[in-house]
Amino acid sequence: MSALRFLTAGESHGRALVAIVDGVPAGLPLSPEDIERDLRRRQVGYGRGGRMAIERDTAEILSGISRGRTIGSPVSLLLSNRDWENWRSTDWPRLTVPRPGHADLAGYLKYELDDCRPVLERASARETASRVAAGAVARRLLAEIGVEVGSYVERIGPCSSPAVEPTYDLAVAAEASDVRCPDEEAAAEMRRAIDAAREQGESLGGVFVILALGLPPGLGSHAQWDRRLDGRLAQALVSVQAVKGVEIGPAFANAGLPGTRVHDAIFWPDSVPADLAVADAGRLRPSNHAGGLEGGMTTGQLLVLRAAMKPLPTTVKPRPSLDLATGEPSETQYQRSDVCAVPAAAVVAEAMVCLTLADALLDKFGGDSMVALKVALARYLQLPLLQRGVEG
Repeated sequence: MSALRFLTAGESHGRALVAIVDGVPAGLPLSPEDIERDLRRRQVGYGRGGRMAIERDTAEILSGISRGRTIGSPVSLLLSNRDWENWRSTDWPRLTVPRPGHADLAGYLKYELDDCRPVLERASARETASRVAAGAVARRLLAEIGVEVGSYVERIGPCSSPAVEPTYDLAVAAEASDVRCPDEEAAAEMRRAIDAAREQGESLGGVFVILALGLPPGLGSHAQWDRRLDGRLAQALVSVQAVKGVEIGPAFANAGLPGTRVHDAIFWPDSVPADLAVADAGRLRPSNHAGGLEGGMTTGQLLVLRAAMKPLPTTVKPRPSLDLATGEPSETQYQRSDVCAVPAAAVVAEAMVCLTLADALLDKFGGDSMVALKVALARYLQLPLLQRGVEG
């Protein structure tokens, strides 16, 4: 069983979304603002649609907190849907023309329904608001031990920022950009591409990078397939709606290189050859081609994850489909959506990474309280090899 786990519930146009986070140690400082900060980050971004003009997400903490600190019981969070007021007195309109690229047809068949609407309601990316709320709890836990998680956008549609070595400074700089791109020239091109797509009734996808700084080495495990942290992180990222590809470090570039140019050499920090030194690469390693993970475990270096998001499947321009009620050929009808949600997806992906890393942290160090967790972590970091690596 996971040390930290979470569940979400709710539909896009239902009364509310709910998140329950179980396994949070007692004594963690947690306030509504810690959660709402990330909810606000999810809602902004160039290319978002009309739903963002309706919702102003806030999280009501229902349980698991007393006097501003967790008490060891499940933390439950309620996010009301403002749009519910527009739907509460009417039935959801039937949807019998499944939209290509959505969960509509597969869910219709799986649950033997006569209408795709119930599938749409749960499969909607509106669900990610509850994930971000749960992820904010995990982010607060990671922050207590000095771990930071951020993101930036590398590509939207045909527009890419210049290739650079990932550093956490890029994630910090991205916070000031409405497309989460730290390169101002590339960001301007991305906005123009989004505007053009909107005029054409199209949508755009892209690529974003998730970074985690300050992780201790040894989170995860090589011993069983389902405990390998690289696999768990990949699953967490691909679970985000419309994300279809994940890369750890420069994995696809590494695939075309010989091994001696890929695998990160190990040195004492004070003996790294000058031609191999890379600033802020991490303990004992002058390079980070592995992206902060080896053998299913963290190395203590910057964790670098890259994810590819497909263009949103809801487009103003119709797509060919079938009317499942009549059996006749048909076309999709536009449902309210974003033109581009890559910046928002990066924030959702941060939440999933926070939840996965927090679980791995508790799995290794345990502790029903923050005091016990910090004591166990401090003991581990006193290991002679880690001490020498840190001092370097």
